[in-house]
Amino acid sequence: MNKRKTRLLTILFVLMAISTLVSGCMESSSTSQSPHTQDAAETITVIDALGRTVEVPKSPEHVICSGSGALRYLTYLEAQDKIVAVDSIETQESKFDARPYALANPQFMEYPVFGEFRGNDNPEKILTLDPQPQVIFKMYSTSGYDPAELQKKTGIPVIALNYGDMVNNRADMYQSLRTMGEVMGTEDRAEDVISFFDAAISDLNERTADVQEEEKTTCYVGGIALSGPHGFQSTEPTYPPFFFTNAKNVAYDPKNLTTAEVSKESILGWDPEIIFVDLSTTQSEDKSSALYQLQNDVSYRKLTAVKNGEVYGVLPYNWYTQNQGSVLADAYFAGKLLYPEKFEDVDLEDKTIEIYTFLVGRGDEEVGRQVYGEMINAFSIPAFTKLEI
Repeated sequence: MNKRKTRLLTILFVLMAISTLVSGCMESSSTSQSPHTQDAAETITVIDALGRTVEVPKSPEHVICSGSGALRYLTYLEAQDKIVAVDSIETQESKFDARPYALANPQFMEYPVFGEFRGNDNPEKILTLDPQPQVIFKMYSTSGYDPAELQKKTGIPVIALNYGDMVNNRADMYQSLRTMGEVMGTEDRAEDVISFFDAAISDLNERTADVQEEEKTTCYVGGIALSGPHGFQSTEPTYPPFFFTNAKNVAYDPKNLTTAEVSKESILGWDPEIIFVDLSTTQSEDKSSALYQLQNDVSYRKLTAVKNGEVYGVLPYNWYTQNQGSVLADAYFAGKLLYPEKFEDVDLEDKTIEIYTFLVGRGDEEVGRQVYGEMINAFSIPAFTKLEI
């Protein structure tokens, strides 16, 4: 009886030991996996540009960018490797391209296409992507596919953003960068980008703020691009390179905040001392080119700037909406021409490379230099040179 009881106790002891060991292993396994489970389930809530409350995964690994400029901002935040597809403009072969973010990332052309450019998304294509995007960033939400409808059809959170601009809607631009940064976990980089813009704009302003109005050289920019090339009468009344350098823009109009067509009579009456030409106009190889008009219109040949040979080509920056790096490069070029003594310490090539290196080159100067070279020579005439009229 005692032997039987001893054997029973031994068996019970062994079973309890095995049970404890198995339980411990399961608990250990569960504990080791729990951080990953928590990470996968962790979400944040953001308010998008339409005032919608959108819940998204924290620091998603897979996203897409819809609409003009959305992928540019993701590139500024150095998070472009998180995309799983692109809109159609990124894969189009083109004779001309003035988008520094795309020039710095030729791999964009190899991605699958989820929809047409300018936000004309294809929900069916999005649902076939592998891996599936966890978040869709959508710029210019009033054009293309409606954000709420896109979210409903795909089941993927859609964050609407306002692109903004560098003069009149800078707060919108900064808010979009911050919202994107919050979602992607790149808040520090977003603040660095914002500080970079603020520092450059402050530098341009401080160099020129004390120049008396009567000492300023009058100037005009023609051929401003807007959804394609335009002629000499296309200008921008609040042209940022002039605005940041306190230049005497003869077409300035604080009530007109967008690209405008001005009359030939107005230009002749203003008679600017220096003329800048947006080189995107050279895409038009006919009489609609600003360069052709300056060379062949008898009225324009009477302009002071034309007679004195003071006509210069600048980088286009309205290319799939505003390329802010090119805005700053144009501003430093304008500053050097309009106020040579104020910018004598600025080497324009070095400054432009620095801008592109920071914004789209991930700090790699070789990438910045390559983008600079491609941008300067993107058209039949090099940018930042005197034009033959």
